[in-house]
Amino acid sequence: MADVHSKETRSYNMSRIRSKDTKPEMLVRKFLHKNGFRYRLHVKNMPGKPDIVLPKYKTVIFIHGCFWHGHEGCKYYVIPKTRTEWCLNKINGNINNDKQNIEYLAKIGWTVLNVWECELKKTNVENTLEQLISSIEKSTKICSTHI
Repeated sequence: MADVHSKETRSYNMSRIRSKDTKPEMLVRKFLHKNGFRYRLHVKNMPGKPDIVLPKYKTVIFIHGCFWHGHEGCKYYVIPKTRTEWCLNKINGNINNDKQNIEYLAKIGWTVLNVWECELKKTNVENTLEQLISSIEKSTKICSTHI
């Protein structure tokens, strides 16, 4: 099946996909900052370069795009009809890398939180962000009991 876009349009669309400072990431960052949380961004020496690192809480947050990270059961994760093999290889590679990074971070004592792009859509955003704060605060209680 042919792509619905021309090669030029598809190339342009793909070039606009960013790995940092995405709309979902900015939404979470602004919310956390407004609620008094201070963080570091994209720490290069941590596995997976987490989007947000909260050293005080020993917590990292990954904000995943549903398509590129293979969010199972999500309406935004639709396998494309063109370049299917390439896309699936890329997505499966991301899923494997995510799993390895999460396991390693947990092993060295970090709490890992994942936020999916679809959880930040208008109908879910308030609930998602409130749950995020709750999860960060819970991780602090867990960390403080092990000190």
